[in-house]
Amino acid sequence: MRHIVSLRALKKLLFFLLVLVFFVRPVCAQQIALSIYPTLLETVIKPGKSIMIAYRIGNLADPTLMRVRVLPFEPQGDTGTAIIREEESGPVRFSLDNAGLQLNEPFFLKTNQSQQILLRIRIPEGAPEGDYYYTVLAETEPPPTVEGSTSSRARASIGSHILITVTSSGNRDIKGNISFFDVLSRYTVHLFGRTVRLFDTFDAIPVVLKVANTGSNVFKPQGNLSLRGNFGETAQYDIIPYNVLRESSRLMTATPSASVSCSARNGPSYCRTPTTLVLSGFFLGKYTLSANVNFGEETPNLYSSISFFALPFKFILIMGVTTILTLLIIRKVKEEEEEV
Repeated sequence: MRHIVSLRALKKLLFFLLVLVFFVRPVCAQQIALSIYPTLLETVIKPGKSIMIAYRIGNLADPTLMRVRVLPFEPQGDTGTAIIREEESGPVRFSLDNAGLQLNEPFFLKTNQSQQILLRIRIPEGAPEGDYYYTVLAETEPPPTVEGSTSSRARASIGSHILITVTSSGNRDIKGNISFFDVLSRYTVHLFGRTVRLFDTFDAIPVVLKVANTGSNVFKPQGNLSLRGNFGETAQYDIIPYNVLRESSRLMTATPSASVSCSARNGPSYCRTPTTLVLSGFFLGKYTLSANVNFGEETPNLYSSISFFALPFKFILIMGVTTILTLLIIRKVKEEEEEV
């Protein structure tokens, strides 16, 4: 009887070991690294026409299932971010010219393998003229799971924006304005209906320039920021030509630029507000900062200017305190000498 029990126990132990060997695997996180090219496409298409764009999607990590979708997006805020809409909209039609591949259908990519995607963009006859914005999304697709089990693999995606302008004549509606232009001063004084902006001589001077698109088509602002001091010194900073989408505004960036330190002495407003340009150096007296912007050929130049003052407040304060302390010490010394 003891031999029978031992034999049964041995069989159970052997079965348990087989389960460990063949069915239990170490839990490892899936490595995901994707690439897509081109990362941005801008095109002008007439109604009734179509074009084909070749994309290259690469998988730089573990083998994975992929799928490609094309969804509309809208600009969000003024820093260049976008919201992708899950529902399809607009008259633009998309399809793949690849044999055996379709939009929204999964395909397999091995490690360090890439897949060319031939995207067909078609504009139906009678499509309303204007801009349409989409994102080509390459997404990983979790593998099918056994019934009753769950997949621990994460889903990742990478996107490429498409800016489509539909026009029959080739003409575009380009309209815009300078919606905001100012320096972020911690000290302001209101005199006779005017705002006087004050900085310390050694302070960094954050500049904010925003451009609004009031037309129907995307444009790239061009121009510069010019700084002129009361001693004749000048400096010029070129504006980076970012896309400004229709019915949106965009915070511009000028070169060279920098970030403002978010230490307590700079104040919270410096940390909350992104900047176009940060001026640094030694400033003394009155300065005039001007913005010259245009939106391409045959568009008018827009001009705006502001002024600010830089004075050595910290130096004056230190000198004042030092002077007062020195006078107090001298007075104390004289009093002690008189008593003697």
